[in-house]
Amino acid sequence: MIFITITEDHISLSDGLKVFLEQDSNIEIIGNAPNGKEMLEMLKFVKPQVVLTDINMPVMNGVELCKTIKSTFDNIKVIALSMYDNPGAIKEMIDAGADGYVLKISPLTELKKAIETVAAGNSYFDTAIDLTEVHKKENVDDKQSLSRSETEILKLIAIGKTSAEIAEERQTAVSTVVKHRKNMIHKLQLEGKNELYKYALQRYGHYNQ
Repeated sequence: MIFITITEDHISLSDGLKVFLEQDSNIEIIGNAPNGKEMLEMLKFVKPQVVLTDINMPVMNGVELCKTIKSTFDNIKVIALSMYDNPGAIKEMIDAGADGYVLKISPLTELKKAIETVAAGNSYFDTAIDLTEVHKKENVDDKQSLSRSETEILKLIAIGKTSAEIAEERQTAVSTVVKHRKNMIHKLQLEGKNELYKYALQRYGHYNQ
């Protein structure tokens, strides 16, 4: 028997997944939560083999949930179930320790296969995902690591914030933000601000959903 919990803020989707998965007599859903924080509270009382999680959720997203699970629990597997197929989102979940990644647009049979594979101790990535592009993303990121401030600014760039808006939010000078932008363009070997925006959108665009 594979015991599963679902972390998904859309209740109708969570309910639909439960109905589908429990058609298999070897799968049982033992809990669901609308965000990562509530799932962590639930994991104090229930012990699933696999946690399914969306990425974009209120309060605590799937990336932070996955990181916390992997640093706290030894035997719980995590599968991201997401609409985001961009290499940045996939890499972020891989870096967080995810054991699998399945797209919401894929047939539910794909998710079931992922659950069985991950529960058996292996990793599983949706057949629609191009892992070559994800590995290319890793190579780009390894050129030069961004600082914490640069990463935070990059996330704000991804949601369309201007330098002035970023400066106001971070309570710093506009010139400081502009300097960080130039440093990131140099580190990532990009052509200019438009390329930086595209990069930010690819990596962190899911924060804008």
